[in-house]
Amino acid sequence: MSSSPWPAGPRQAPSSDSPEAALTAGVIDSHCHLEFPDFAADTEETVARARRAGVSAMVTIGTYLSRTAPVLALGERFTDVWCTVGVHPHNAEGELAGLSVTRLAELGQHPKVVGLGETGLDYFYEHSARDAQQESFRRHIRASLETGLPLIVHTRDADDDTLRLLEEERAGAPLSGIFHCFSGNDRLAEAALGLGFHLSISGIITFKKADALRQTVARVPVDRLLVETDSPYLAPIPHRGRRNEPAYVVHTAVALAGLLGMAPAALAAATSANFRRLFRRAESGNEAGIETGSGTEAGTGTGKAQTS
Repeated sequence: MSSSPWPAGPRQAPSSDSPEAALTAGVIDSHCHLEFPDFAADTEETVARARRAGVSAMVTIGTYLSRTAPVLALGERFTDVWCTVGVHPHNAEGELAGLSVTRLAELGQHPKVVGLGETGLDYFYEHSARDAQQESFRRHIRASLETGLPLIVHTRDADDDTLRLLEEERAGAPLSGIFHCFSGNDRLAEAALGLGFHLSISGIITFKKADALRQTVARVPVDRLLVETDSPYLAPIPHRGRRNEPAYVVHTAVALAGLLGMAPAALAAATSANFRRLFRRAESGNEAGIETGSGTEAGTGTGKAQTS
């Protein structure tokens, strides 16, 4: 832990609002996987439930470059669903041959694409060789620098290499993005913030054994936080053990608000504002104007292995 203090984020008085009443300002699920087979049978209902819960937008995340079409189709199908394109570190080895900075930049021109990834390093599962993961990560970083699109970073048991590659590739240039599903320690949080990244908080924050994570997150400035589900994984309490879905981000937002001593509506408004500042393409809503309702069928894609 560095002796330098982190900047203090705003804090407000606690609130006893229920999740439903608390989030009238709307909350954004910054990371979900709606194209996974888990949602194939009830995509429409899943999105509808999220809307009823107070979720104003969702980002479905690319994990295979070769299977980008189903991800883009969801963005085209729903005005409040945005998307990213990229290769999860689990899939780096098999996707590397077709992965280039140019291809990422081309796909990033789609009007509903707001970021690149998820990319990064996973040394816990190591479904792909480390050298392939690192090369894939480098290409995503270069594409982010070239396009200005934020980077969605996955890191597990790979903090040192993750930070090193970000530093090497950016070479002092501004870089933005998210350390998604943040479950790291003080050192990783401080380093990520120092690089200009935001931290996205998942349902893990509600788990009984997550005291250390809660202590770290409590120190992060509010203007650098987002919330997510990583659905279908990591359902928050009170839904733990079930399939996660974007509607459940409400519980994570309320838990985070309580941790920070904020009113849930204020937390929802703050994290949504952070999202729109970071993902500028989504700032003014669906400028693409390409919702087709239920008329465009999104493909099912293929899921990544359980990562948390």
